Amino acid sequence: MRFPDNFLWGGATAANQCEGAWNEDGKGLSTVDVVPFGEDRMKVSRGQLKMLECDDKHSYPAHEAIDMYHHYKEDIALFAEMGFKVYRLSVSWTRILPNGDDEKPNEKGLAFYRSLFEECRKYNIEPLVTIDHFDTPISLIKKYGGWKDRRMIDAYFHYCEVLFSHYGDLVKYWITFNEINMLLHMPFMGAGILYEEGENRDQINYTAAHYELVASAKAVKLAHEMIPESMVGCMLAAGQFYPYTCNPDDIYKGMEADKDNYFFIDVQARGSYPVWAWKRMEKAGIQINCTEEDLRVLEEGTVDYVSFSYYCSRCTSADPEIIKNHARGNAVFAAVVNPYLKASEWGWQIDPLGLRITMNTLYDRYQKPLFIVENGFGAVDKVEEDGSIHDPYRIAYMKAHIEAMRDAVNEDGIPLLGYTCWGCIDLVSASTGEMKKRYGMIYVDKDNEGNGTLERKRKDSFYWYKKVIESNGEDLD
Repeated sequence: MRFPDNFLWGGATAANQCEGAWNEDGKGLSTVDVVPFGEDRMKVSRGQLKMLECDDKHSYPAHEAIDMYHHYKEDIALFAEMGFKVYRLSVSWTRILPNGDDEKPNEKGLAFYRSLFEECRKYNIEPLVTIDHFDTPISLIKKYGGWKDRRMIDAYFHYCEVLFSHYGDLVKYWITFNEINMLLHMPFMGAGILYEEGENRDQINYTAAHYELVASAKAVKLAHEMIPESMVGCMLAAGQFYPYTCNPDDIYKGMEADKDNYFFIDVQARGSYPVWAWKRMEKAGIQINCTEEDLRVLEEGTVDYVSFSYYCSRCTSADPEIIKNHARGNAVFAAVVNPYLKASEWGWQIDPLGLRITMNTLYDRYQKPLFIVENGFGAVDKVEEDGSIHDPYRIAYMKAHIEAMRDAVNEDGIPLLGYTCWGCIDLVSASTGEMKKRYGMIYVDKDNEGNGTLERKRKDSFYWYKKVIESNGEDLD
């Protein structure tokens, strides 16, 4: 009951949640730079409130975040101390191309990521790079309207050419888009989409989805040409939808909810739209601008592996009264409370077996290696008088989920490339913008109001995860 000898243990972050330095060294403005903290955060993320610039009425957590831009060597040294084999991170599009489609890249941005990747390599840590992690350039939103416009494909392709040509010698593992299915839930954060009065939102969302899918396929093919040894994956926000009861109506509702997630990955992994997707769009009167060339590109640009985030399973019902009275969950995926599961302070239900179920579903569906690139537990951590940080709840969560994925590997035969726990170092929450909702095994001294020294401290989970990696997942106590 162990993991393969070459299993990639590590952790994950995103540029816009940890780097800070939002306007330093030539970096341009990006979507998350203008998503504020507070009650307007979700309105902006969903494209319901237009905000393409920062103002004095809001605070913006991503502007400083945990200032990894100036602390990355210290942070990577801590990752190496834990024994990381892989570090998943994202590149900020506008740190490389400030306007999103600049002919020449920003030299200071290029130098920063080369130094970061070289620092990883110094410790024999493989960089796993997400090309676009909720990171649409504001200039391209003003110019094209974000991913609702086909010209975004060429802008993204040019961005990929720059990345692959400059970092192909340092980076083997790539992900084209972070949680691509989030486009349907947070369209501004996921794709830079703003809606005009009277526009058909479903039409816009599925059009943008199509352009991202074509861009992803082109990026996969380009990476294989420019970096022959590369592996390129897709990524979804995963978590099985359970029917609330065995009523066939609930069973069907759960199946339909799952389709919303798998729609994107069906195309990226199989190279074509599933028949039900065409029928669903036809019934809704949605006509995407799909050309014969697009279909060829999708077929030729299938991914090498399927990566995903997993925090919890979800539960749904066809009964509107059940939905109305029993729905709860994170700010993005509201779901019916599962009475058999406990939940975190933020209402995320804890379901380790759900991870194994999700892994089986994904592999049965796609027959491609899997990579768990986000999994973790957000909680309020307390620093004791002696500076120690005891987080047994995080250790318990991670232990149970690692046991579940170990069972999926050993008992179910699922090929799994690696595991990068989310927020290996504390960072800004994407959904709430909070710092107090901490995921890391490394504590960062900063609070919701932006106060703190940014000092890094090891939590109990730091030493526990170090032991897990040293034993290749055999010692989980």
